[in-house]
Amino acid sequence: MTKSYWLMKSEPDAYAWDQLVREGSGIWDGVRNHTAKLNMMAMKAGDEALFYHSNIGKECVGIMKITEESFPDPTAKEGSPWVVVRVEPVRALDHPVTLAAIKADPKLAGMDLIRQSRLSVGRVTPAEWKHILKKSEKPAG
Repeated sequence: MTKSYWLMKSEPDAYAWDQLVREGSGIWDGVRNHTAKLNMMAMKAGDEALFYHSNIGKECVGIMKITEESFPDPTAKEGSPWVVVRVEPVRALDHPVTLAAIKADPKLAGMDLIRQSRLSVGRVTPAEWKHILKKSEKPAG
């Protein structure tokens, strides 16, 4: 089975990478967009996602693994369509990859992050994934 890749946004003042690392595991809750929900419903255990700090920082900071597939969001009203997935941190990126660096790179122009900038959970192609990880090996600049 082929692994899929994702980018998941969180405002670091609400839920930051460091908090996920401290806790060791967490649920990705509060998503209230139907496209993002469908992406979460498509996730399989073992898929990986970039942890992206939105609003503050605007950068990919770490890699998470999906450890439990979608189930009803416990923070939503009963009967609502919203779902969560369980995630665990894999590792921090050596160097964060900023939104500015992603926007400036023609190889990443087709990313959901660029094309659907308000989408909180988006797909990442294997080529985009490899390219972002390569970019994270060196400081931005």
